[in-house]
Amino acid sequence: MITRYGYDNFLALIAGGLTLITLGFWSEIAILKWLCAGLGGVVIFFACWFFRNPSRTIPQEALENDALVIAPADGKVVQIITLDEPRLIKGKAKRVSIFLSPLDVHVNRVPANGEIVFSDYVPGKFLVAMDHRASEENEQTVIGLRNSKGALLFKQMTGALARRIVNEAKAGERYAAGQEFGMMKFGSRMDVIVPESAEILVREGERVVGGETLLCRLLS
Repeated sequence: MITRYGYDNFLALIAGGLTLITLGFWSEIAILKWLCAGLGGVVIFFACWFFRNPSRTIPQEALENDALVIAPADGKVVQIITLDEPRLIKGKAKRVSIFLSPLDVHVNRVPANGEIVFSDYVPGKFLVAMDHRASEENEQTVIGLRNSKGALLFKQMTGALARRIVNEAKAGERYAAGQEFGMMKFGSRMDVIVPESAEILVREGERVVGGETLLCRLLS
């Protein structure tokens, strides 16, 4: 299934791929015919692969327990650090950073049950998403969520390739863990920031699956 967040780009890429194939078909030069057909096929394959939205089985325990936080995106855990978070947690916090390559599913999911308390766009740079400075310096959306067990933040960040963030989460809306809310286009980074007391359930270097992998547990 193709994500609705990428219909515009998906259709544009499909049209571009079909145009290349058509140009190749009408060409009388053999090498150009196969080159255009091959490039067109690659473009169509990439569009279908990048904007795919496979179904996910949300852990029932995460849907029933506000303390459980799941991965908001597919990718690799590249950093787990302690930092100060002054806006919502207002104190020491832990940040789990997930890097998404262009090959990963880029649909984003809300990591826990709760109400969105703010959802803000922050302009910034376009550093490579693997660069840990990206968490503070890159263009991003910062989303705060609160539930019966506490509060957490999650961030969508652009990278050197990703230049567009889609975010439908709005303040005052309630979400269930694993519910889709947007995507980042063409390689990016996603952070989840929880209170320092939270139990982290993943390790650096581990691959996580958005909507399925348990990321941490809030300890009230």
